[in-house]
Parts: sequence; structure tokens; C-alpha cells
Amino acid sequence: MTTGAALVLFSGGQDSTVCLAWALSHFEAVETIGFRYGQRHAVEMAQREIVLSEIASLLPTGRRLGADTVLDLPALAAISDTALTRDSEISFAASGLPTTFVPGRNLLFLTYAAALAYRRSIGTLVGGMCETDFSGYPDCRRATLDALETAISLGMDRSVAIATPLMTVDKAGTWALAYELGGDGLVSLIVEETHTCYLGERTHRHPWGYGCGTCPACELRAKGWKRWREQVSSPSHPGP
Repeated sequence: MTTGAALVLFSGGQDSTVCLAWALSHFEAVETIGFRYGQRHAVEMAQREIVLSEIASLLPTGRRLGADTVLDLPALAAISDTALTRDSEISFAASGLPTTFVPGRNLLFLTYAAALAYRRSIGTLVGGMCETDFSGYPDCRRATLDALETAISLGMDRSVAIATPLMTVDKAGTWALAYELGGDGLVSLIVEETHTCYLGERTHRHPWGYGCGTCPACELRAKGWKRWREQVSSPSHPGP
């Protein structure tokens, strides 16, 4: 059953594309928001335009897709020193977190999204945060988002929900959900057009899509693809 409106944090990656398809199946009207923050993999911004265009015609619910907003947040790169905003090695810092962690990124993204949603009279924000297959980012935890949901709702004196359909879903499950929501067409769109690779690599085509194949984002995507394909090829599985 569909109801209300949602604003999807849409980067052009696998997770946010599945979340967009999910939102289109659950809400009567859907808008999207993206952010330029000096990310090393800025190619995702070009890919997100392609995905938005194609998903609107690919899915029967694509007619529900409305306005897209892109915000420039250069200050985020200016105050951070990470492997996603600098040409530096992807590794683990002394804190135990990967150097791809951009402090405050999701907190800022959701706060800006909530401000836009307020003006648009949208009550639900949708994000691809996940604490199953993820890199340990503390701003991807459901507890963090619950606290932020409360703070935003109080600060705006209006109920704001933060929906995270992938929170307890591993990457194999993400591929499975993509198939459930849009069949082979959506899976193919994710493989060919979405971008996840932290290094912005789009010259090497793998079975699961484009990327360097070795960064943490590529490894997660590849392992999820492999597990999902093994599951659907099982005689006991009613997959594609």
C-alpha cells in the first residue's frame, strides 16, 4: 500500500538505487536529493543522472518520481581529511575506522534533506544506511539514526521519519531485493549504470558492475553478487 511522500538520499550507487525503487513502491510521490562534497568518486554524480532517467521509465511506479535536488557542500571536504575526500590510501585509522569514513557526513546529509523535506511537506527521508554489510561507519547505525530522527523532529516541530530499508539486509539481500522490486531490468541497471567504487574507476567491467575491484566498496558489492548468484542457482531457490 502506498501513501504520502518520501525524499530519497540518492547518490547513484547500488544501495541508494535499491532504496529509490523501494520508495517508489511504497510512496505516492518520491523526490531525490544528492550532494557534491568534494568526493573522490565524483563520477557517481554523472551516473546518478543516468539512473534517475532510466529508472523512471523502467519501473511501473516510475511515474511517481518527482524533483531532484543537488546541493554543494564543499565545506565537508574542507574540514575532513579522509580517503574519500583526498587522494590518500584506503586503510584503517588508529581509531579502528576505515579512512573512508567522513565524519558527520550522514548527519549533515539527513539534516539538509530534512530542511528540504520541510519545505516540500515531505514526512519521510529514505537512506541506504546499513549495519549488516558495511564498513563500520558509526553514522550508519540505526541507533544513530533514531537519535537524529528525534532531534530533527523536535527541532522542526514536525514528525520526520528516517526509513532505512537496507538496515538489516546484507549485500546479497540487496541484490535479491533489487530483483524483487524490478526484476532483471533493475538488476541490469544497477550493474551497468550505478557507481559504488571509492576510487571512481569505471573502465573495468565486472559481472557485478564497474569498479577497481579491490576497494572496500567493490569487495562488498562483488561478494554480495557472488552470494546472491549462488543462492538463485540453488535447486531449492525460486530465483530468476
